[in-house]
Amino acid sequence: MRAEPLLKKETSPFVVVALQECTRMNTLITEIRRSLSELQKGLDGQLNMSEPMEDLMQALSINQVPGRNPFHKTSWEKLAWWSKKSLSSWFLDLLRRVNQLEDWSMDLVLPYSLWLPGLFNPTAFLTAVMQVTARRNGYPLDNMTTETHVTTLVNPSACKAYPVDGAFVYGLFLEGARWATHNEDGDALPVEDLGGTPCAGYLENSKLKELLPPMPIVYIKAVTVKPGWTPSSVGYLRGDPSVYECPVYITTFRGPTYVFLATLRTREGDDAKKWVLAGVAIIMSEDD
Repeated sequence: MRAEPLLKKETSPFVVVALQECTRMNTLITEIRRSLSELQKGLDGQLNMSEPMEDLMQALSINQVPGRNPFHKTSWEKLAWWSKKSLSSWFLDLLRRVNQLEDWSMDLVLPYSLWLPGLFNPTAFLTAVMQVTARRNGYPLDNMTTETHVTTLVNPSACKAYPVDGAFVYGLFLEGARWATHNEDGDALPVEDLGGTPCAGYLENSKLKELLPPMPIVYIKAVTVKPGWTPSSVGYLRGDPSVYECPVYITTFRGPTYVFLATLRTREGDDAKKWVLAGVAIIMSEDD
């Protein structure tokens, strides 16, 4: 009922994403409650212990998300998101996702800064960003794509307004490199004003023992495809040596967890091929 009048507005794609996310979360929580209630009755002697109950009990006893073992009959993971975390960390992740959806579904207005890894389907949100921008500016959706800019903002609470033709997201990590906001002398790098959003920094070599350094808040902007950009199975390739087209994955497993192609600035004089050889990628979720 709250969503119905909002679905007629320009920002309706964001409302649709929120509804889809809530539906998937409710489906997952319902299955968790059902399977745990069934197991409790089996342990109390009210029901005969079945193989799915035993599989669930085994997974809980070794701190494993039920369903991660492909031979188990009870699975929470097939209804959830890609994850390599243990059950205890996974459950904390679940609670954090529920909190975000509760806040978002209260009035169905997009937060100023969204925890992108907290979505079941991040690709749907990126599509919504392009749809809203295309409607607002009268662009054909088939000619839209996204580009990313790393802001100087670190705390999500620092976002007090929506950026132009895009959205702020946080919770991303870099693997194989780090994001530098200061030069070797410790001086802050020059800030570029992008439609009122301060952006700065470039890719730099990782520090020792920093496997997944967190990134600042990222500005995902919807843009029209420019002449010279090459379409590919993973997105549009710019062919600019000063921009590294960085793949974004949900987990460090990479492969099937691919989401989209981010555009990250490189230091002046560095070639983007350096980061290709280093296998640099953005990861949405730590292993534990």
